[in-house]
Amino acid sequence: MDGVQTDTVFKALADPTRRGLLDELFREDGQTLSALEGRLPMTRFGVMKHLKVLEEAGVVVAVKQGREKHHYLNPVPIRLIHDRWVSKYAEPWAAGLSRLKTDLEVETMETVKTVSWADGSAPVANGTAVFEVFIKTTPERLWEAITDPEQRKRYRFGVETHSDWTPGSEYNSRSTGGFEIAAGRNLEVDPPRLLVQSFDALWSDDVKAQGTTRVTWEIEPVGSSCRLTVTHDQLPASANAELYGGWPMILSGLKTLLETGELLDTPGSLRYERAEPAS
Repeated sequence: MDGVQTDTVFKALADPTRRGLLDELFREDGQTLSALEGRLPMTRFGVMKHLKVLEEAGVVVAVKQGREKHHYLNPVPIRLIHDRWVSKYAEPWAAGLSRLKTDLEVETMETVKTVSWADGSAPVANGTAVFEVFIKTTPERLWEAITDPEQRKRYRFGVETHSDWTPGSEYNSRSTGGFEIAAGRNLEVDPPRLLVQSFDALWSDDVKAQGTTRVTWEIEPVGSSCRLTVTHDQLPASANAELYGGWPMILSGLKTLLETGELLDTPGSLRYERAEPAS
């Protein structure tokens, strides 16, 4: 993430009203403009202006569904800031203190089932989670990074994915340790623009019980960069956050690899790389 992008994110987060909108989307993702307007003491036009700033910063993604737009919190830009400044030595302390603060504060308020932004996710609505990142690369190079097992292994922290990438073909993902991570079918394959896959998580009994979901990769050229949108949908009503919570870290790793040639080495990424089957 360059300085301009970082400045845009900080500017978006500096306003308390915009942070309030993000809080609302954190509590219930995928809300419409009308729903958000009803939750805040301001006009519809005011909500639209603040949402536009958040969308330009990339921390909110609007997805048209029928006649309405649904707004989704996108934690990827915040994750990128985290990866830039939180070192592999400082992260355990930062994460521990953050959890301590949350645990102490939650005792004095009504608890709700949420997932920390540090894990990259919030409760999903309409069975959908949306993540977006801008990467300075070409569509062809980005497509290759998504489908090439060796490149994918580098930003998926040792997880290789093998397939012939044709419509209807199967794919499977395995960790460095050799155990199964995920499997499914390539439902739509339109390089270098669109990849739609069914997704069966296999790394634990909890995620296996969630059933088959769907992952859509959309690549859109924007100037000399690409907008990559990953939509994980058809999630069950009470989706286990493990199903979709790792996307910000994965997309952060993909961006880092393509733009710098380097790999993420935060403790979170290293935990994925050293993962072992759940007991």
